[in-house]
Amino acid sequence: MPLTLFYSNSKFHTPIISSHYEREEHMKTALIFFFAVLSEVIATTSLKFSEGFTKLLPSIIVVVGYGLSFYLLSISLKIMPIGIAYALWSGIGIILTVIAGILIWRESLDWARIVGIIFIIVGILIINLFSKIPAN
Repeated sequence: MPLTLFYSNSKFHTPIISSHYEREEHMKTALIFFFAVLSEVIATTSLKFSEGFTKLLPSIIVVVGYGLSFYLLSISLKIMPIGIAYALWSGIGIILTVIAGILIWRESLDWARIVGIIFIIVGILIINLFSKIPAN
């Protein structure tokens, strides 16, 4: 079975990559979803910079970033199954936030963080590769 994030609402487990329009729609949804996650990571990173909402610009970025991320996520959920979307949202967000922490604040990685991140990645892969439940 090819890796796909989008399924039809039928009782049968069939990927809906049949027409050019549908493929284009799924690519658009994936791009919107990517920007939803990216907005969330930017907002979370700005949350640390806001120092408890005492700095104006980072605080504005937090509010706008979270608002934009949830708006874009809601658009993505018109096509994507919510369980898959949230698993990806959480996993990718955690991984990007850890990378931001390492690059910006020089946070270190110990074995527990590394193993935890690997489990997140494996969990996302298991859901996407082996789940047989179609979207409702």
